[in-house]
This record gives sequence, C-alpha cells and structure tokens, in this order.
Amino acid sequence: MDKTKLDKTKNKGKKGIATFLFSRIFIFGLMIIIQILFFWAVAYNVVLDKSVSYVVTLLQVLSVVYIVSDKSDPTMKLIWVIFIVVVPGFGVLMYLYTKLQPGSIKLRKKIEHIDLKSQRYLQPEQQIYNDLQIQDKQVSMIAKYVYDYTGCHVYKNTDVTYFSCGEEKYTALIEELENATDFIFMEYFIIQQGKVWDSVLNILERKAKEGVEVRVMYDGLCSLTKLPVGYYKKLRQMGIKSKTFAPARPFFTTEQNNRDHRKILVIDGKVAFTGGINLADEYMNLVEKFGYWKDTAVMLKGDAVKSYTLLFLQMWNVTERTIGNFDRYLDIKIPKIYDDNGYIIGYGDEPVGKERVGESVYLHMINTANRYLHIVTPYLILDNVMMSALKFAAKRGVDVKIVMPGIPDKPYAYCIARTYYSELIEAGVEIYEYTPGFTHAKMFISDDEKATVGTINLDYRSLYLHFENGCFIYKNNVIYDIEADYENMLAVSKKVSLIECRNRPLWYKVCGKLLRLISPLM
Repeated sequence: MDKTKLDKTKNKGKKGIATFLFSRIFIFGLMIIIQILFFWAVAYNVVLDKSVSYVVTLLQVLSVVYIVSDKSDPTMKLIWVIFIVVVPGFGVLMYLYTKLQPGSIKLRKKIEHIDLKSQRYLQPEQQIYNDLQIQDKQVSMIAKYVYDYTGCHVYKNTDVTYFSCGEEKYTALIEELENATDFIFMEYFIIQQGKVWDSVLNILERKAKEGVEVRVMYDGLCSLTKLPVGYYKKLRQMGIKSKTFAPARPFFTTEQNNRDHRKILVIDGKVAFTGGINLADEYMNLVEKFGYWKDTAVMLKGDAVKSYTLLFLQMWNVTERTIGNFDRYLDIKIPKIYDDNGYIIGYGDEPVGKERVGESVYLHMINTANRYLHIVTPYLILDNVMMSALKFAAKRGVDVKIVMPGIPDKPYAYCIARTYYSELIEAGVEIYEYTPGFTHAKMFISDDEKATVGTINLDYRSLYLHFENGCFIYKNNVIYDIEADYENMLAVSKKVSLIECRNRPLWYKVCGKLLRLISPLM
C-alpha cells in the first residue's frame, strides 16, 4: 500500500471514530453508563455506612424471599437472586428501582384500561366457536384463551396469502396501498430511510392529500439508529398522523426494555399484513448485510383483519390522553366469500400483562403436534417451560425441526443459542442452519393443520419484554404453502450434529454459558 492510500485509510479510521464518539447512540449509551455508575457509587457508600447496612441486609433478604415466591420465569428469578447476593447494595437498589418505577406502573394501568374498554367493540360469533369445538377441542380452547386475554376472536371468512420473502410482500404491499380509499394504519418496529421506505412514503403522502386517513407509528429506537430525531414531525407536515412508541431517552428505566416489536399494516379494515418484515432495504434484499435475508409474512383479506385493526388502535391510544372511538374502523362490512377456508386468530402480546400469550400459542402448537413440528426462528434463548416442551415433543415421537440462521446478525445471540443445541439434539430435536444467510422469520407449522406467522422470536425479549403480534392459522390451504417453503429452506440448510456441538472451541462454549446466565436481561 502506497503512502497516499495509507494516509487515506488512517484518516478514514479517525473520521469513523470521531463520528461514533459524537453519534446519538454513543452519547445515549454513555449517559446510561453514567447513571449505572452513580447507582453503584450510592450503593457502595450505603454498604460502607454501618448505620444503614442492617437496613440493606434486611432489604436483601426480603427481596430474595419475594423473588423466590414470585410467579416469574425461574431463570429470571435466579439471575436476580445471584445479582442481589453477589453485589448486595447495588443489586437490591437496582431490583427495587426496576420494580417500583412509576412509569411502568402507569403504562400497565393505561393498557389494562384500554383493553377493558375495547372489549365491547368486537363481539364473538358463537357459531364459529361451536363449529371449532366440534372439529378440534384443543384449538377451540386456545381460541377462547386468546379472546379472554387479548379481545381478539377466531374468524372464518378470511383469505390468507403467504409471502416467502420480503420482495414478495413488498410488491403486494405497494399494490394494496395504492388501492386504499379510507384509512391506512402502519405500526412497525423498524422504519429506515431508503428505497423501500421512500416508495412507501410517496404513496402515503399522496393518499393523505386525497383524504385517506394515514397513521404511522414506529418504535422509539428508530430515532436512535434509523431515523432523524423528531422524524414523526416531518410525517405530520405531509398530512400523516405519526408518533413514536416509547421514544429512546437517555435515562435508565425499565420502560426502555418494553419495545414495540409489532409489524402491522391495515388498509381500509379489509386488508392486513403481518410477519417478520420491517420497512427497510435489507428486508427486501436491496442491500446485503448477512447473506440472503430470509423473512416471511402473510396478507389477510376478510373478517380476521378486524383483530389487527383493534391491536393497532389499542397501541395507538396508549400515548393518548383520551381513548378515541373505534367503531368507525371496526364496523366494516365484509362479504361472506371465504367461508370454507379454515380459521384465523390474530393475536397480540404485551409485556405488562399477566399472560404470555405468544408463548402460550407456541406451547399449544408444541404440545398438540402429532406428526411434525417445524420451526423457524432467528434467535434461540429458551426458558425452562419451552425447553421442556420441545424435548418432550421429540421424545414422544414428533418430528421436531428448528431452522436457525447460517449467518447471524448478532454473534453473541448466536453463541447463546448454540448452548441449547446439544440438549435438544440429544432429546431428538433436529437443528439446521440456513446456509444462504440470515433467517429473520418467526414461524411454527404442525401436521399440515396449524401454523403461526408473526413477530415473536424464541427469546426472552420477545416472550417477556416486547409488544408482539402473530397470526394463528388452522385448516387453511395456505398452510401447505408455508410448509412447502419450509421444505425449500431445509434443502439449503446444514444439519447440526451432536459431534459438531461437542467439538466447538472451549472458549466459545464458556462464553456461551456465561452469556446464557444473563440472557433474560439481554
């Protein structure tokens, strides 16, 4: 390398470092670290002060007793207990701080109020429940469960289209947006400026000028890494109603953990999209980050769209002072044209609720599978219940297969996931890694009868901390399309052997075990 090129390389490196040091994400992280260090300093001084050390010890004992008797996940309880015992002062203060934050309590009460008020908008069609109970009592029970804890019903009269990649979804999404005449609701975890979003935004701006009501909501972390600060204001200037959910603020709070991970698009109350695909170029493979980006989605037309309209309106109203009337958006007349094509249950999940709806739907599919259970997930960080269910399904003769990424987007998450491989394989679960690239899809398929496609990963963040959503499908012809795509994925995936797991470097296995210890907090 000549001197000119060398100098350019040096300057580029210096510029990169300077850019990072003055970036929003660095400043945000630095302020969080400063707050944690402050907590540590306070806790250290408290422990040294003998006059209050007895109080700290008492709080430590009471906290451990409370945690042990709590109904939360055993792994999460274990981590908190270890944390409190190893660093008593700091651990106790951190635990009390996370549990007693008024913002989290206020959020939970607001969501409970919205859920209670919105139950009146969608009334169950009892005949559907009766028919479903005759066909499959277990499915009718999960339908009742979802309704009891989300307000979303089971529907027939719904056409479902499956998209095996982001490119397919994007084409259909553009077409359906162009056909919008009444309202467009968009709720996405990630919106990023680029070719995909620019083309979508052009349509949204034009539709808003035509009198279509357009609402866009994205997670607050976008403003930290993907979008300019206050980007929602720019959208409002275009006539688009817009807001961020849980804006990223440089304050150490539990609210920062509860992200809106949903991907919902509703058009005129008649068409809905959901799945793993965000509105960014890599999801449509316009840019390459981790090889080929494999993702999936579904488009619904018919009665089941009402569930996604309701889920969107519930989330939109979380930050509103008064809850608006939902009737105009839910009282949509849809012709009876899809009666003979199975049952659809749209469902949401929320971290502040008493139930883990997403995990319960997954457990239903695991525990009721008879012939096969096929899973695609980008992350594999399992709690005890999920781990036991998967192992038991394989042991009782179910063909359980899990497809993981061949090229991970987060190496540390990949390292943790691989710590589960040996135990699962020994129980009879087959694990594959998708060689073309990264799999971001979240899907379960079983017995050619059931499938769920949505936003929920097999990790603690999705199952315990995020707002999520999914689509449960029973005896709809689209299940054959989903399973066919799964078989195509298997054909280009590498099966992981037990020997391969055991022969991984010692340092890699140790890192995985250590990271697994704190995985519920990641």
